[in-house]
Amino acid sequence: MFLIGGLLIYLAIEKEYEPSLLLPIGFGAILCNIPLSSAVGETGFLTILYNAGISTELFPVLIFIAVGAMIDFKPLIASPFMLFFGAAAQFGIFATMMFALATGHFSLPEAASIGIIGAADGPTSIYVAKEFAQNYLGPISVAAYSYMSLVPIIQPPVIKLLTSKKERKIRMKYAQVHVPKVVEILFPIVITIISGVIAPMSVALIGALMFGNLIRVCGVLERLSLTAQNELANLVTILLGITIGSTMSADAFLNTSTLMIMGMGLVAFIFDTAGGVLFAKFLNLFLKEKVNPMIGAAGISAFPMSGRVVQKIATEEDPTNFILMQAMSANVAGQLGSVIAGSMILALVPLFM
Repeated sequence: MFLIGGLLIYLAIEKEYEPSLLLPIGFGAILCNIPLSSAVGETGFLTILYNAGISTELFPVLIFIAVGAMIDFKPLIASPFMLFFGAAAQFGIFATMMFALATGHFSLPEAASIGIIGAADGPTSIYVAKEFAQNYLGPISVAAYSYMSLVPIIQPPVIKLLTSKKERKIRMKYAQVHVPKVVEILFPIVITIISGVIAPMSVALIGALMFGNLIRVCGVLERLSLTAQNELANLVTILLGITIGSTMSADAFLNTSTLMIMGMGLVAFIFDTAGGVLFAKFLNLFLKEKVNPMIGAAGISAFPMSGRVVQKIATEEDPTNFILMQAMSANVAGQLGSVIAGSMILALVPLFM
């Protein structure tokens, strides 16, 4: 476990793979595996943090407030069509869930927790795993954040395998649409109400995300918006990372199940990307103005990395092709889609038990 913790720290520092999370997670793994460590146990500070922030689901919710304050939903409001790509790119969640269940090694709640790795959304993965698979919280969290950081490595081969050079060169028209201030303000309120009515289990996460965004767009709480984007995000990220690391004790982490979870997490990300691309190709069978299929890959929740990856590939094929705004719109839609998908799993799995 010292070697695994050291590997995470190395990837964070040397490779800059999600350093703000992998470094605390790696160090937390070292702390909890030192024999007779005072950092864990009934009076250990990491156990206290776990009980206060993870068991109560407080840390994931606070992270969503910070994320909401960072996101600009205007591109999505201007192009609501992109919501379909945010939904299609959640395919990997349910495909991986079925695959994990088919192995016979995991129960339905555990399989659902593994599938949610495909949400490409760390807080949602933690939220679901805490409810359904606390014994696998460590590996699920590590897989979610590790693969999020590896999006620039995972997505390009999948995109290129499923698209032709001609398809990757497709240009998409972008017309600047003015979004009235009142629409920006109403958007988080309306989305919260609609999502809450459809999936009440989504209210905690969607509500926190949209509350953070409302602080950002209202125009009268700039100081609070900056605090949410910086101080709140940084503080909770530190505490969340090192607390997740403290769940990675050797007996809970060094087993066959962990290897299977890490492998299926990768499968989930690949299926997400493939689902988004194939959905875009399917739409092109009916659309007069074709969409660049790579936009579908940006529908995962890894914001803004996935949108940047899509633009980079487009530029490699044609230096004058700019689809960044459409890619970011799909990427933002993926942020909403991942939370709704996680909430659906939280609501539906108990019904099938």
